[in-house]
Amino acid sequence: MADEQSEHNVEFPTNGTTAYGYLETPEGGTGPGLIVIQEWWGLTTHIADVTKRLAAEGFVALAPDLYGNRVAHDGEEAQQMMQELDERAAAKILSGAIDYLTGLDATTSSTVGAIGFCMGGGFVLSLAEQAGDQVSAAVPFYGFPQGVDLEAITADVQGHYAREDQMLGIEDAREAFHRLESRDGATTELFEYDAGHAFFNDEDLIGTYDAEAAAQAWERATTFLRERVR
Repeated sequence: MADEQSEHNVEFPTNGTTAYGYLETPEGGTGPGLIVIQEWWGLTTHIADVTKRLAAEGFVALAPDLYGNRVAHDGEEAQQMMQELDERAAAKILSGAIDYLTGLDATTSSTVGAIGFCMGGGFVLSLAEQAGDQVSAAVPFYGFPQGVDLEAITADVQGHYAREDQMLGIEDAREAFHRLESRDGATTELFEYDAGHAFFNDEDLIGTYDAEAAAQAWERATTFLRERVR
């Protein structure tokens, strides 16, 4: 990868320490809050670009750095960094990110949305479970967590998964979203694409970027978040 370090422009307190992130605000200066959760590569220029694009859609968008200013340079390193990540520490960073984001004058919503990709897709659902009503909309892209009580999630959930994904089988995604559909009072949507894992990542690091699927997923995700994060 071309990135030598994470993209940062803000810091915020979390559990007595300092965490870092990348923040973008809309042209108008205010908007609903949105947490953007990185892939296993880290808080790369790609995630920063996605955060900018979400700000252009009207969100106050914050991408927390879960790796502490590190990025992976190949798939082997990315897998190792993901496996070494302390999930409890990551959860505290994400919780601190919600508090920071909702405390900004620019943020007009009383809740936040969460969108994430690959590893970040799993953390989206973990965060939605842990944060409860603080997260009103959760949008995972081709990622799923272990050990999350899906039925306890109160947020509306929209998922984007690939039928040709070699890392997360589509049947597993279907089974999980069937469980999410059993919840009362919350919307669940699952969209499937004839594409491979990481089809949204236009840096095309593993050769599976699909421009048509990415554009369709983007339109669905931003519409969903705009309607539900207030």
